[in-house]
Amino acid sequence: MTGRELDAAGITEPALRAAYAHCRRLNARHGTTYFLATRLLPAERRPAVHALYGFARWADDIVDDLGSPAGRDERRYRLAELERRLHDGLRTGHSGEPVVRALADTAARYRIDHRHFTDFMAAMRADLDVTGYATYADLRRYMHGSAAVIGLQLLPVLGTVVPRERAAPHAAALGVAFQLTNFLRDVGEDLDRGRVYLPADLLAAHGVDRALLLWSRRTGRPDRRITAALRTAEHLIRGVYREAAPGVALLDPVSRPCVRTALVLYAGILDAVAASGYAALHRRAAVPRRYRAALAVDGLARVAAARVRARGRSAPAPVAAPGPVRPHRPAPRTPVPQETR
Repeated sequence: MTGRELDAAGITEPALRAAYAHCRRLNARHGTTYFLATRLLPAERRPAVHALYGFARWADDIVDDLGSPAGRDERRYRLAELERRLHDGLRTGHSGEPVVRALADTAARYRIDHRHFTDFMAAMRADLDVTGYATYADLRRYMHGSAAVIGLQLLPVLGTVVPRERAAPHAAALGVAFQLTNFLRDVGEDLDRGRVYLPADLLAAHGVDRALLLWSRRTGRPDRRITAALRTAEHLIRGVYREAAPGVALLDPVSRPCVRTALVLYAGILDAVAASGYAALHRRAAVPRRYRAALAVDGLARVAAARVRARGRSAPAPVAAPGPVRPHRPAPRTPVPQETR
């Protein structure tokens, strides 16, 4: 966390500044896409985003870190201890745990509903025991706590030009779209953890089960049934992006470049999975670096334009988006959201 960002946010207490800086480091290390997109927000809003994602990352690492020797019982204890500190921190505004201290401060500053954090922790507990989901409906119920609430937590920080409840469904859908993208990209790594997040009924429709996935992962050999199932999952995820995209125009104009960039970058992961021949069981798809750079430049241009417009009016209003970015590769097949007047 740069001093400029903390100063802009009015965060002056040394211990609190250190807590926010800790969250920023977590995001820089683990969340390349999120971290890049967050750089497009006004400086005063970045610490809050780092606090929210930093806490989520901290909890997720307790549950999922493959490099940790901790067993399930120890993970359960550590997660319960984090949840206890969370509730105490939200109640008192203070905590000795840096990620909780920053989160509690952010929740108070932006009046974020505490239920979103409770629902998130419930999803983290589920990950300790649940290793698969029978149907997409079952998975969506899990993702309310693991993903949708992240979008809802961020909404007060991003700001809206409409009543917040109107933008909320789109924000929740974007959180779900991001997580579904992760599930498709990381299907092999999740299998190593003993989990299959792709719905069993979707896989079964193509003759795929856990045993076939394990065989393919172990041998490195592709299977046309797996390819067909992952292609179907990709199409399903693109539908969720279409649910989310109209919400970009409902945000505060200065927040739109950040969210638009994150949306397009994550949709680009789907393109990378498809371009690999749906080989996600065997290698992790990634968006090319020069494409990320092109989007960052486009995002910075949008930020500059939004700030100029913001200085020229007394209240924010939806604005027309500049033309789409032209990276040195085919544009993502997910439609880029166009902000409307």
